Amino acid sequence: MRLSALAAPLYVAGVDLFSRSWTALRAAVAALRDADFAQPSGCTGWLVRDLVCHLVIDAQDVLITLVTPAETEPTRDAVTYWDVTATPPTGDDPLDALTVRLAAAYQEPWLLKFHLDDLGSAAGRAAELADPDRRVGTRGEVLTTGDYLSAYVLEWTLHHLDLIARLPDAAEPPVEGLARSRAMLEELAGAAFPASFSDKDALLVGTGRRTPTGAEQAELGALAGKLPLYLGCSPE
Repeated sequence: MRLSALAAPLYVAGVDLFSRSWTALRAAVAALRDADFAQPSGCTGWLVRDLVCHLVIDAQDVLITLVTPAETEPTRDAVTYWDVTATPPTGDDPLDALTVRLAAAYQEPWLLKFHLDDLGSAAGRAAELADPDRRVGTRGEVLTTGDYLSAYVLEWTLHHLDLIARLPDAAEPPVEGLARSRAMLEELAGAAFPASFSDKDALLVGTGRRTPTGAEQAELGALAGKLPLYLGCSPE
């Protein structure tokens, strides 16, 4: 496969960021102690084990999407892949409930770790081998592979923050992933977060994972009225 001079550096950068974010997230899971799996995660209604199970499903989705070609024009890009909803997640969605039951069925944390490492490694390799200009179909939408993988930088980064929400000693997401995710969230919001906000705080406050302090609320100004942004991927 030979990329154009323009596409090659952009795609390499995108895949590199996807790979770094995904590798860091899987490494954080691999470093978990058994007791950590019973801790609450940053996802409403989910324990850490439930979130890890969700990541297994995410890895499956990546593999499936990368081998699902589409012939029509793209309908979404890396940012518009995400739908902004006004309703916070409750954990009561049937698919969310299924994830919780599936996570419990693993019983032993090492089984979840093994399954994530197995599928996750395959998803990472598939991303590196994919053609960036190839169109793929997922959830009733069409994206280029490059945009699809870029969208997942936000997914990996937010879920990395969810994973370590109650684990203060755990490694944080890569700084490049945090910065790119912040930029994507700002594009969705149509406004920039104050410069005083770290990338991590912008993501946590911006997606409703943390309530802003009084000082932060004042700094947000008009942007505060648009927050939080509850993100979901495009519907089936």
